[in-house]
Amino acid sequence: MSLTQRILLAMLFGLILGAVLQWADLPQEHFLSLYFLDGLIDSGGKIFVTLLKMMVVPLVFVSLVCGAASLGATGSVGRLGGKTIGLYLLTTAMAVSMALCMALVINPGLGAVDESGEKAQYTAYEAKPAPSVKDTLIGIFPSNPVKAMAEGKMLQVIIFALLMGLALSQAGEAGARIVSVFNDLNSVFMKMITMVIMLTPYGVFCLMVKLGATVGLAEIGKVFVYFITVVLALLFHACIVYPSLLKTIAGLSPRVFLPKMKEPLLVALSTASSGATLPVTLRTVQNKLGVNNNVASFAVPLGATINMDGTAIMQGVATVFIAQYFGYDLGLAAYLTVILTATLASIGTAAVPGVGLITLTLVLDQVGLPVEGIGLIIGVDRLLDMLRTAVNVTGDATVATVVAKSEGQLDLDVYHDPDAGLAMDEMSKKTA
Repeated sequence: MSLTQRILLAMLFGLILGAVLQWADLPQEHFLSLYFLDGLIDSGGKIFVTLLKMMVVPLVFVSLVCGAASLGATGSVGRLGGKTIGLYLLTTAMAVSMALCMALVINPGLGAVDESGEKAQYTAYEAKPAPSVKDTLIGIFPSNPVKAMAEGKMLQVIIFALLMGLALSQAGEAGARIVSVFNDLNSVFMKMITMVIMLTPYGVFCLMVKLGATVGLAEIGKVFVYFITVVLALLFHACIVYPSLLKTIAGLSPRVFLPKMKEPLLVALSTASSGATLPVTLRTVQNKLGVNNNVASFAVPLGATINMDGTAIMQGVATVFIAQYFGYDLGLAAYLTVILTATLASIGTAAVPGVGLITLTLVLDQVGLPVEGIGLIIGVDRLLDMLRTAVNVTGDATVATVVAKSEGQLDLDVYHDPDAGLAMDEMSKKTA
């Protein structure tokens, strides 16, 4: 079987086993709960995610230094950066606008009920303070690059890698010698990623068992219409908006693009983390879509840090849901404020943990809605977070491909080759 088929089977069997364990309703001190679910299964899932995260900082740093050094020699860094950031902001604005329109048609806040048919009760929610614009801007630049790498502050790592790559491009022979070392390191890290990816079916199985055993269907039932609205909006954005951008801006076939994104999407669904999925996304964009490392090493890590299309969709639907639940009537100016706030917040709070709920807090504050309404949707947020991450990852790859095509940095032979990247999979399978 292919790696994708094995991952899908692992997800299916993991969810089934998790659902059986939840149905059995075993006590916490039971052997299966204590040693199997909370011990072996939980440890296996966390180890897999840790292995993926282990690769993020060294891979991003090394590949971005290589890309920046090459771009610095041609003087195209500014143009590339402008296109990439501009496209990310455009897709985020489109995402939240579409989500608002869909939510206003479906009216999810009118159907939030509990088991008795009464209006669902929200749980207590304490909003984390959002950083100021000044603090966010200052926090992008690293005072200690080594500390930034140790703490996984990706925007700081990206800034330092860009500066180092540009410096190497201007350093003559000394710079060229060091760049060759970074190129060799980049090849080694890509091989290392391929080895880790071969463990994906086992890691996904553990993550899905844990998910199936802990997520309750009752929570979905209370806010079912909200849940379905967000899912429909995410699917529309991933299957209609992104393919349209590929076709209209880059002139590329979406029917080639989407099948090649299977592995990153499955990992994104399992981990619910763009950062953990980043090594898989970067490998796919380079080896299967044909994006040159110069573009991929810049666009993909930046997207994993600031691209929040999936989160913006959730914020749009959640704003309408909470407004309808509490009986608030928002006007056109309020909805325009939601679009602007959600779009700018995708960059403004990029380095903050729990960014989705923090940016939603910002949006609700801007339009005068009660922040306590977030407590209504926390119960289903884990499932929606999986889908949001898959949409974000698709957006990262889409923008990288579109920018690469506009810069002449896309290998069309690789893009149109359905078997591109399979040779590396087979080689690593033998190694594993």
